[in-house]
Amino acid sequence: MDTQNCFHCGLDIVKEDEIIFDAKNFCCNGCKTVYEIFSLNDMTCYYDFEKSPGATPQDISGKYDFLDNESIVSKLLEFQENSTAIISLNIPHIHCSSCIWILENLQRLQKGISTSQVNFPEKKVRITYNPELVSIKNIVYLLSSIGYEPYISLENYETGANNVDRSLTYKLGVAFFCFGNIMLLSFPEYFEVKEFWLDHYRGFFRWLIFALAMPSFIYSASGYYVSAYKSIKTKMLNIDIPIALGIVVMFIRSAFDIIMDYGPGFFDSLTGLIFFMLLGKMFQIKTYSFLSFERDFKSYFPIAITKINVDTSEESVPIYEVLKGDRLLIRNQELIPVDGILISEQAEIDYSFVTGEAVAITKKSGDKVFAGGKQIGKVIEMEVLHSVSQSYLTQLWSNDVFQKNVEQKHKTITDNISHYFTPILLLIAFVSFTYWIFIDATTAFNVFTAVLIVACPCALALTAPFTFGNVLRILGKQKFYLKNALVIEQLAKVDTIVFDKTGTITTNKKSNISYEGTTLSDEQLLLIKNVLRASNHPLSRMLYDYLPLPILENKSATLTKKMKVEHFEEITGKGIKSQIFGYTILIGSASFVEKLEDSSIQQTAVHIKIDGIYFGKFIFNNQYREGLEELFQTLSKQYKIKVLSGDNEGERSVLERLLPKGTELIFNQKPEQKLEFIKNLQEKGNNVMMVGDGLNDAGALAQSDIGISISENVNVFSPACDAILDANEFQKLNYFLKFSKNSITTIKMSFTLSLLYNVVGLTFAVTGNLLPLVAAIIMPLSTITIVSFVTVMSNYYSRKK
Repeated sequence: MDTQNCFHCGLDIVKEDEIIFDAKNFCCNGCKTVYEIFSLNDMTCYYDFEKSPGATPQDISGKYDFLDNESIVSKLLEFQENSTAIISLNIPHIHCSSCIWILENLQRLQKGISTSQVNFPEKKVRITYNPELVSIKNIVYLLSSIGYEPYISLENYETGANNVDRSLTYKLGVAFFCFGNIMLLSFPEYFEVKEFWLDHYRGFFRWLIFALAMPSFIYSASGYYVSAYKSIKTKMLNIDIPIALGIVVMFIRSAFDIIMDYGPGFFDSLTGLIFFMLLGKMFQIKTYSFLSFERDFKSYFPIAITKINVDTSEESVPIYEVLKGDRLLIRNQELIPVDGILISEQAEIDYSFVTGEAVAITKKSGDKVFAGGKQIGKVIEMEVLHSVSQSYLTQLWSNDVFQKNVEQKHKTITDNISHYFTPILLLIAFVSFTYWIFIDATTAFNVFTAVLIVACPCALALTAPFTFGNVLRILGKQKFYLKNALVIEQLAKVDTIVFDKTGTITTNKKSNISYEGTTLSDEQLLLIKNVLRASNHPLSRMLYDYLPLPILENKSATLTKKMKVEHFEEITGKGIKSQIFGYTILIGSASFVEKLEDSSIQQTAVHIKIDGIYFGKFIFNNQYREGLEELFQTLSKQYKIKVLSGDNEGERSVLERLLPKGTELIFNQKPEQKLEFIKNLQEKGNNVMMVGDGLNDAGALAQSDIGISISENVNVFSPACDAILDANEFQKLNYFLKFSKNSITTIKMSFTLSLLYNVVGLTFAVTGNLLPLVAAIIMPLSTITIVSFVTVMSNYYSRKK
């Protein structure tokens, strides 16, 4: 009978229910309505990605009325601030490229939605919207109307509990039970024992084996059938197709043998195959989870936040040690790491890291401030509501808004190999079967199944992810934190390294500071100190630590209470303009405070101007980082080294003595000039790595192929960089670069090992010398071998200094 399929969802159409609209056939009004919605919004290209990609929308009248309750909605939201809110919704129906396309274009269907990003593996969509224009309830009804009804579990949001998917564990348990019992019942068949009772009940035992094989075949192996079906449906061949085909062929052949009384079949091999493949999959998942855990929770950021103790003293603590009720001090340009309540009178918060919108939001005392905001202006204090979420900061750092367009070379290699491997594998399997079927039918089926199983490129596909995952873990332990695995590839390609000077090759913990000019009173020194308290510039932090002189101790407590910063503006690359206690204070470069200096005087200095009167300058004799000379000597053998600085040439002679001959030194560089310098190097074909402090260097870090931010002990956070390096590990930079190159070598070696394994395995399988059960045991062993190899090699290279 000729059947008609629905244009939208692909289901068979019952003739009496058929609806024809726009010369297309639909199974119900729901599918027709979805098509109309897409058609009215000029989004019918949804159907170009895949034939019949949609789902039939369900009637949800009244189902989501609870979303009118604001207290419930607040528990669902990740972020809410004025005209911006963010929510992540679980969409079970996400299954293909059409789903991704429509869900990432929701703004075309609903006014008020600004962006939507799909996380395909987790089947989630993250929606940023304006709550003044559209509600969560409207968004949920929109999704449901186009066939993507979200799954919302209030229990999960209220308790924070996660539903653990144990289906693989259950399938593995069933497969093991079936495999073990079938092996036990098959012993008489193996040894061909001639005994009356065994011969009498042989048929019964064979049918019992058949019955025991059914749960393993139908339930335990179901994931392979579903994956293979979806792969064929989307016309993108994956590795589960030959596996599913091998299982089905073995089952049909074994059932045929028992029905025709030709023999016991291959149910022992079949159930063993399913068990060992599931065991290999479980091993992969557990290993991935381990790597993910270490990456997310073992001090992912080597950054601290300033905590105010009960005795009003300030202390830097790691952000993951911040607890509810703690009082935090947030300086200019620092990231707010936790949700909390603002204690200070007023604050300007930039949430562009979260929302992509650069307009600062004004907060008043008692308002809630969310993690991910960046403090702009004067120093503020806040009280912590919740402890820090490392996974949230990881998500923030990996936000697509800040991603660079980098090559994905090895990922592409893996994808290409896996893409072509499946059709080639199927061709080898069918050619081998055709050859052997004319010689021996049993061998033909054995060869066909063994080829499909032994050549599974799982190990091949796992090579790059496991290597990179292990490398990220090792580097994280050594306080070098990469944004993602692609950074490792880029590090291996670097040929030019550009260093910032202040705060990068110099340390803000040690410096010889002297003062020249009109003597400053105790009160003036406290004014300057209070202004500097809000700044994160390396020179500001050094001067701030230098200023608490013993003579101020008796007065500082009472005076500081009166001295509230009324206005604070830090101009990148120039200085600070502030109003405090009725005074206007300028702190910065000579040009910033409009002080004419003798051009022959070359020194690093911070100038002071109070109420239009120039007082003097603090002169810095910088302390260079430990191991700098040795590091640059080593790097210069393989890389082009350049030093950029916003300071004058006062320390050129010192640097020329410290650094290798030929090192290019460029001074008096503004932030935009640093960016242009990087761009010019790239235009000449160089792969440039920029190492800076993340403050004045944000533009250059973003422009470079690899941007590394050096972190001392403050919470300055820049998504523009690709990696954060703890300042104490600065001298290891050459080691990290070499380790990245060795990681790529490890991937190439493991690719070769995996290919050799497949060639040897296929040789035995095609010649009929490899049973399907042996192939099933070898397959997970190959995965374990590859994972062990890359782990051992990564650890070996990590120990080579």
